[in-house]
Amino acid sequence: MDRGCSLKTIGILFQPKIKAAGDLARQLTKVVEELGFAVWTCSAWEEERAQSLLDGTKFVVCLGGDGTILRAARVASPLGIPILGVNLGWLGFMTEVGAQEALSRVPAFVGGEGWVEERAMLQAQVASSDGAPYHALNDAVVARGARCRLIRVRTTVDGQPLTTYKCDGVIVATATGSTGYSLAAGGPVLHPHAEEMLIKPIAPHLGTPTAFVLPSDSVVELEVHTTHQATLSIDGQVEVPLKDGDVVQAKRSPYVTRLIRSEWPGSFYGTLMHKLSRPE
Repeated sequence: MDRGCSLKTIGILFQPKIKAAGDLARQLTKVVEELGFAVWTCSAWEEERAQSLLDGTKFVVCLGGDGTILRAARVASPLGIPILGVNLGWLGFMTEVGAQEALSRVPAFVGGEGWVEERAMLQAQVASSDGAPYHALNDAVVARGARCRLIRVRTTVDGQPLTTYKCDGVIVATATGSTGYSLAAGGPVLHPHAEEMLIKPIAPHLGTPTAFVLPSDSVVELEVHTTHQATLSIDGQVEVPLKDGDVVQAKRSPYVTRLIRSEWPGSFYGTLMHKLSRPE
């Protein structure tokens, strides 16, 4: 792990709805402080506050599940700060350490052990908005609002028309996101190191349900036509209201999510099938 060996601060982001995550954050704080490092802790739901604490941070320990890592990615990725995921959730596709072993294994990572895996991200922005673009590790989804009615999404790739979907929504996903909402909608699985992105319609009416895998430098535009509210969803966590005629542009983000790993990867596909076959 090559980021700033001289940095002497470790961040801890925890899932505030999991009591065990808060308890573990307090225990880890003591362990890391005994190693001579400063520690800050913050709820993963307080993203702005967490961003204000990042200066001088060597890496961030993320206590929760994959959803908590999605939040941590938005916080840490703009500064290239690595994330160590500790799984207190269910699937834990992206986490590296189990909750029971965190106290014994985190000191090794603090000491510089491990390597960093990089995951491609998406950048999404409403064309009419003057605000900053959003960055997603999993996906950007243009979808209907609370009312159960189809929307029309005119979709172009690199300025060339693809189709107009009549559907519940359209997913633009990264390789990491291909095992999330896109997979639930019937999309393909991409290897997490792939840089391609994919487009997958949600419940299309009288149209192709096929997913399209696009080169990493593609620019996708999704133009919404609706008589009711629609929504842009970033990683299923940030919701942006859309109105008729809004255009969402999605492309590869200039940022990557950096995940700390202890071992070189084994069979991604074997691990995937094992996790997907687990009973709830």
